[in-house]
Amino acid sequence: MALIAPFKDGQFVQSASATSIENEKKGRENGSGIDSEAFLTLLVAEMQNQDPLEPTSNTEWISQYATFTQVSEVQAIGDKMQSLSAQSLVGQDVIMKVTNEAGNTEYVSGKVDYVVYENDDVFLSIEDQLYSIKDLDTVASPEYMEAYELASEIADALKDLPEVDKVTLNDKEKIEDIYSKFKGMNKYQLTFLDKSVQELIEAYYEKLTEKIAEKNTVSSAKDSKAEENKSEDNNTQDSTSGNDNIATEVNAL
Repeated sequence: MALIAPFKDGQFVQSASATSIENEKKGRENGSGIDSEAFLTLLVAEMQNQDPLEPTSNTEWISQYATFTQVSEVQAIGDKMQSLSAQSLVGQDVIMKVTNEAGNTEYVSGKVDYVVYENDDVFLSIEDQLYSIKDLDTVASPEYMEAYELASEIADALKDLPEVDKVTLNDKEKIEDIYSKFKGMNKYQLTFLDKSVQELIEAYYEKLTEKIAEKNTVSSAKDSKAEENKSEDNNTQDSTSGNDNIATEVNAL
C-alpha cells in the first residue's frame, strides 16, 4: 500500500481515498447516535428531573430502555451484515462515489483487493487505496466495468481534441484511435455513450476524412504537374537530340 502522499505546491495533496477515510472519522465523531452509557445517563437525568406530581411509571422507563435496546440490536445486526457484505465484495468490480478535499464528487472504479476493519468502520482497498464502504455506489459485472471504462476512455480522449471545424491532420492518430474503439463497441457498450457523443465522434471522423481527401487531391495535382514537367523536359531533350543529329549529317556532307 502506498504510504507517501503526493506533494505539490509545498504541501501534501490529500487523495480521494484519504478524504473518504477522513470524512468517515468526522462522521463518527460528530454522529448523532448515542451508546448505552449515554442513554442511561440521560434516563437517570430524566428520572431526577421529572414532575413529582406526575411521576413517570416504572413501566414507561422499562419501555424506553427496551426500545433503545432493540434499536441498538438492530444497528448491531446492520453493522454485522455490512461487514459480511464487505467480505463478499473482495474480487468484485465496484464504483465508489467519494468527495475530495475540494468538496467535489469523484467516481473511483476498480476491483476490491481486500477489506480493512477499523473499530466499527469498514474500508475497501482498491488499487492500494482505502475507501469507506459507505462510499460504495455500484457493484458491477465485468461486462459493465469494461463498458464503463471504455466509454470513460473515449470521453477523456475527446476532451483533448479541438473543435470539429479546427481539426487538422495532426489530430489524425487521436481521431482514428477514438473511432476504432467506438466502432469496436458492441450494442451494450454503446448504451454508455450518449447519442450526442456518438454523433460527435462521427463528425470528427468525417472531418478527418475530408482533410485526408484534400491532401490526396493536392498531392495528385502536384504529381500530375511533375509528370507534365517531366514529359516537357523529355520532349525538349528529344528535340535537342534530333537537331544535333541533323547537324552531324550536314557536316558529314
